[in-house]
Amino acid sequence: MASAWAEKEIGSAAIGAMAENEKLFGKGLILTVIPETIVIFGMVVAILLWLNM
Repeated sequence: MASAWAEKEIGSAAIGAMAENEKLFGKGLILTVIPETIVIFGMVVAILLWLNM
């Protein structure tokens, strides 16, 4: 839930920044992807724990 909330906040801020300056697209995209890495890491840990049971 926390990563979804963070992605929402970062995404809305990135859209607002890009509305004023289109050159910020790359930085906004990178910052939006960062919370997704937490989800991927959690899924990998869950699979590893499941396989060890």
